[in-house]
Amino acid sequence: MTELAPLDPDPADHGDLEQLGINVIRGLAMDAPRAANSGHPGTAMALAPLAHTLFTRVMRHDPSEPHWPDRDRFVLSNGHASILLYSMLYLTGYGLTLDDLRSFRRWGSRTPGHPELNHTPGVEVTTGPLGQGVANGVGMGIAERWLRTRFSPEVCDHHTYVIAGDGCFEEGISHEAASLAGHLQLGRLVYIYDDNHITIDGPTELSYSDDVGGRFSAYGWNVDDIGEVANDVDALEAALLRARADEDHPSLIILRSHIGYPSPHLTDTAKAHGDPFSEDEIRLTKELLGLPPDESFWVPDDVLDLYRRCIPRGQDFRAEWARRFAGWNGDKDRWDAAQGGHGLPGWESALPTFAPGDGPIATRQAIKKCLDATGGLIPGVMPGSADLTGNTGMAMADAEPQSFESPGGDLIHYGIREHGMGGVMTGMAAHRGVLPVGGTFFVFSDYMRGAVRVAALSDVHVIYSWTHDSVGLGQDGPTHQPIEQLAAVRAMPNLRVIRPADANETAQAWRVAVDEDGPTALILSRQALPVLAQTADLATTGVSRGAYVLAEVGDGAPQVVLIGTGSEVHVCVDAAVLLEATGVGSRVVSFPSWELFAEQDDEYRAEVFPAGVPRLAVEAASSFGWERYADATVCIDHFGASAPGEHNLEEFGFTPEHVATRATTLIAHSPGS
Repeated sequence: MTELAPLDPDPADHGDLEQLGINVIRGLAMDAPRAANSGHPGTAMALAPLAHTLFTRVMRHDPSEPHWPDRDRFVLSNGHASILLYSMLYLTGYGLTLDDLRSFRRWGSRTPGHPELNHTPGVEVTTGPLGQGVANGVGMGIAERWLRTRFSPEVCDHHTYVIAGDGCFEEGISHEAASLAGHLQLGRLVYIYDDNHITIDGPTELSYSDDVGGRFSAYGWNVDDIGEVANDVDALEAALLRARADEDHPSLIILRSHIGYPSPHLTDTAKAHGDPFSEDEIRLTKELLGLPPDESFWVPDDVLDLYRRCIPRGQDFRAEWARRFAGWNGDKDRWDAAQGGHGLPGWESALPTFAPGDGPIATRQAIKKCLDATGGLIPGVMPGSADLTGNTGMAMADAEPQSFESPGGDLIHYGIREHGMGGVMTGMAAHRGVLPVGGTFFVFSDYMRGAVRVAALSDVHVIYSWTHDSVGLGQDGPTHQPIEQLAAVRAMPNLRVIRPADANETAQAWRVAVDEDGPTALILSRQALPVLAQTADLATTGVSRGAYVLAEVGDGAPQVVLIGTGSEVHVCVDAAVLLEATGVGSRVVSFPSWELFAEQDDEYRAEVFPAGVPRLAVEAASSFGWERYADATVCIDHFGASAPGEHNLEEFGFTPEHVATRATTLIAHSPGS
């Protein structure tokens, strides 16, 4: 790996120019929040020397090509300090302009209040909810090590740098992710703890007295407490290079900074954290910094020229990587598929199909059969689970667990760390090169929800295998039985939710989850379900359209539509047979995905749900939201009970007899009956 060359080949007065550049960053950190009348200037001011050092002395990055695969990754976990990142992206040449900084936090700008992936060039992950970036960085570290091992250091050989603050390390997700990183002995992870002793409420001592260094040492991290050197770029560079050299442990650099420095009245105050400085305070601070006190967004040409030298240097790094990649004799097709997060061409032909005689089979078991059959054709797939690997179908055949000893292992044991798992998966997907698939019980998706929301907001390609999806899981009782979770995850924008009815629908759900970008949640059963006679033929196109006509039972036009999802579809089929015996014709619709159905045109949706025919939805979960599709429901609007699963379902009305009775009542009370 080529070492970094200095930005200025003639360093005679380089230090003075560097210091001016750092002061310019501090000026921008004050000006943008002042212009927006909103924002967080203090942390950005304190960390200007650190950001300068990272972007100009340490990181290998190419501003002219932000998506170069072998770039170093940078994560600003304390995303409220976004103006620091935006200033660096502008100065080093990522395509932002001074007008973008002037539009900070305004409608339509490329500089929103917190960094957003896919919105601003150079932003690697969406950060804002504190601690998420800590977990994202761990995921990036896993992805980098795995790609380097599976493919070659010739094509993957970089580091991940994360800045995090007190808030990040107070949030529980950071504990989960840091513990996992230490256990896996993830080298090439360099975290800088901005130890500024300030939160919005006031000094951290109000609520926080952790020995952060001791905690991370106990996790297995290399900890370097460098103290009061926040303004010493040489000391910062030396610490970063020491940490970068550790291949066997993640590293934490503890940096004592002073928020708002060098403001004469607001340094080391909570006021510097979350409020723009007054015009008077900005003027006084700029005078101390040697900046024009009455000029906003001042960037002199020599400072901009200094930072823009990152572009040709980065292009040299990228060109070197391109030469290595061109000479690499590895499997480029597999590399490309892994980078895209998809399968090799034709991978779906390996999907298993199931006949009625193959059942009953739980959909959580069906997903394992899909993984086993196709995993070798999806080069980047990395299943894992929060201590429920076998329970959630993530125990892919012949998969080796990921570990320090086996860095190419493609099965991740996340441990009992659901939230951390979610954040790590987001980082893996944002890094690219891997397709993370993570499993836990559906009720514990609540523990993951913060990370899932960020994944949906970021549109990253992750797959969640959420199993034990109803009261049918049985005797573990209501603490483990999801009721409101389906409505909750369906309410989340940009999350594709699929609840398959049987093994064939599960296979097609897996195909959709792999082929389509963005996050997908598979909602799978614990209990065994029959393989329906129609799904081998109809599910191939039906699942991808979200809902489809599974069966027409009886003569003539249907008098009622029975809508089922997941484990309740076969109940609807059996109820339709009972209705036919009484002379009532019905249509059974399998409705695995509201999101996919919403993407269909009006004509198709009218074909599935003919006008004037009453609809009864049957789902072992909350009825919330079904009013948009159904006239009545057989659902659960209370918590579950501890009993064998079949007994629970019977008691709560998920039987063919009860569904047929409810359908008959619905018909009788429908207009025109």
